[in-house]
Amino acid sequence: MSGVEVRVDTTDGIAIGRAESDDQGRFVFTGLDAGTYVVTARREGLEPATVTGTVTEGETWSPELTLAETPAVVELPPAVVRAPRLAVSPDIGAPTYEISSRMIRDLPGGENNSLSQILLQAPGVAQDGSAEGAIHVRNQMGNLQYRINGVTMPEGATLFSQTGGLGSRMASSVTLLTGALPAEYGLRTTGIFEVQTKSGAFDPGGYVAMYGGSQSWWQPSVEYGGTTGRLTFFTTGDYLENNLGISPATPGGAIHDHTRQGHGFGFFEYRLDDETKLELVAGTFVGHFEIPNSPGAQPAFVVNGVTAFDSTRIDETQQEQNHFAVLSYRRAAGPLDVQLSAYARYSSLAFRPDQLADMLFNGIAQTMDRSSIATGAQLDAGYALTPTHALRGGLLLSVEQTSVQTTSLVLPAEDGVQTSDQPFSVFDSTGKIGYTYSAYLQDTWRIVPSLAVTVGLRLDGIDAFTQEWQLSPRLNLVWDPTPTTRVRAGYARYFTPPRQEFVSVGSIAKFANTTAAPEVTEDSAPRAERAHYLDAGVSQQIVPGLTVGLGVYYKQSRYQLDEGQFGAPVFLTPFNYDRAWNAGVELTGSWTFGNFSGYGNLAAAQQQGKGIVSSQALFTAEDFAFIQQHYVVTDHSQLITASAGLSYLWNGTRLSLDLIAGSGLRRTVHTPNDSSNPPYQQLNLGVAHRFRIPAIGRLEARFDVINVLGYDYVLRDGTGIGVFAKQFGPPRGFFGGIKKEF
Repeated sequence: MSGVEVRVDTTDGIAIGRAESDDQGRFVFTGLDAGTYVVTARREGLEPATVTGTVTEGETWSPELTLAETPAVVELPPAVVRAPRLAVSPDIGAPTYEISSRMIRDLPGGENNSLSQILLQAPGVAQDGSAEGAIHVRNQMGNLQYRINGVTMPEGATLFSQTGGLGSRMASSVTLLTGALPAEYGLRTTGIFEVQTKSGAFDPGGYVAMYGGSQSWWQPSVEYGGTTGRLTFFTTGDYLENNLGISPATPGGAIHDHTRQGHGFGFFEYRLDDETKLELVAGTFVGHFEIPNSPGAQPAFVVNGVTAFDSTRIDETQQEQNHFAVLSYRRAAGPLDVQLSAYARYSSLAFRPDQLADMLFNGIAQTMDRSSIATGAQLDAGYALTPTHALRGGLLLSVEQTSVQTTSLVLPAEDGVQTSDQPFSVFDSTGKIGYTYSAYLQDTWRIVPSLAVTVGLRLDGIDAFTQEWQLSPRLNLVWDPTPTTRVRAGYARYFTPPRQEFVSVGSIAKFANTTAAPEVTEDSAPRAERAHYLDAGVSQQIVPGLTVGLGVYYKQSRYQLDEGQFGAPVFLTPFNYDRAWNAGVELTGSWTFGNFSGYGNLAAAQQQGKGIVSSQALFTAEDFAFIQQHYVVTDHSQLITASAGLSYLWNGTRLSLDLIAGSGLRRTVHTPNDSSNPPYQQLNLGVAHRFRIPAIGRLEARFDVINVLGYDYVLRDGTGIGVFAKQFGPPRGFFGGIKKEF
């Protein structure tokens, strides 16, 4: 049985260590002193098991623990989880990839990594510029959804923290769902990151830690959880400061890239009775970022007689914050389970230009303030008609109010030619209240023990900068021809609205006869993307501990949503391709043998689009005319993406390495996105050791080397559709940390 929380205590109740069983039910503890210990195994929905035994010098103790099913669990079908915190059903018929808490701890950097860096180890996930979080799943731009314990998290206006400030410290596991998803998943469907939080029930106690190293990196953190009566809680927080806040615009390190960030997260669960509980999830993030500079840039304009400026001394900054809270009521009684959640979120982004420098280089210096307040409710319910037949349905309603204010310094111009060096100011302010609504109904039926079918229908609609809706059918099949083989296939119709907090609706007429006047004067509002998605795959256990998988997919879309940075403010603006297609293949593998564990993922894919039907004013006239007549590869499309990792536990010391590699994102040589940046690879190494010091207790020390080979690889060369600046991978860095557990 996998995913079982195992704990070792002394006979007087002092916690010695914790672990999680692998897919063969194995777990390992090393470095124990001779003596008598109590081993306890727990998994939600099952009765815990306990065994007591003695460890002697030089001997190995191999206890076996059996977790019995409770009567309530026996009454429910396998696809329905009675546990208070929802898990991903194995019968959804879409590709899933789980990153466990053990895998997070074993990676170089461990829990000090951002959640986005952890997600790069999943198949088909490629990195982009921001060190904190620009990732692409299956060559898509954005369209990602983060769910915590089954509840959809509200989106925010933050950019450099694309996960809304969620850190890897709070995660017990992260599961990526993609492909053709059943009807319960909607709106953001390219990648669903289902996060199961840590719990004080399984992880009592906590730690204080310090981590730091190259690039002036220092990162203190704290974590604590426990149980008091009916209340279970878990809290964590950290402060991060370094000189690598976004991503270098120069090889070998960044110029003007200092960041200060704070993250906080809390999970609180109160059990009303054996079948009912209340949950509160809350998080906060505040980050201040300097915008990286490149040397050698030459001014294109004259401002108040000034014609020269050192581009390494430009001082642009951006501040972001995101705060959210989600309150959930959950009840599982007999064949019925219900989850009702309400949430609220506030986020903001403030860009501050270097006025003289921005006008000299760009012809516009824009001060921007964006904010978003969102509230909503989500209802999900499931009913087991029979042990092999279950219905599920739900509703979602959200309301979002966005506000955008810009003050732009520009210069007079005619036909793009500057006519005066005296700047003047243009102010613009917009606001919008938008509504999103969804409803779904699906039926999962295990027709025979080896075959499960899920059929569903989903309704999604928006009323914001555009008013649209769509009915979306879904069909998923899961076939298990042998106990070690699984075949899946699915079809999904998708409806994806643009992110309201990112839509720009300012008046382009205000910039007529200025250095900021667009070459294309049409500027339609972004529309919702509508797509057909086909997905199929197979997984096979070769031998115990070794599993491989193969998946293929094809997507055809109308009004394909994309996003790009079209100016100095580091902000993404959505636009639509009239038509697009996306196709790919993925290979996955995982291996566990004794103290060894490893994984590997390889993906090949491409996405192309044609015709720009919204936000046309963002493009140059030449690029716009070409894209209207030709299919172009999207800027975030990477032909080959790979990731791999290996870890080994030796006498209490964990040795680990991971690798990410890619064939390069797109760039422009002659026509838009007609070439690729050079291939890249990044290898990271880590060493961690847990030990005990008398009178101090248990400690963990770690040492990590990021980008061991020191490749100064290019992610963006400053060209391509919606690409504004150069961006490089992280320079080689050396980091160390110490953690005191209690």
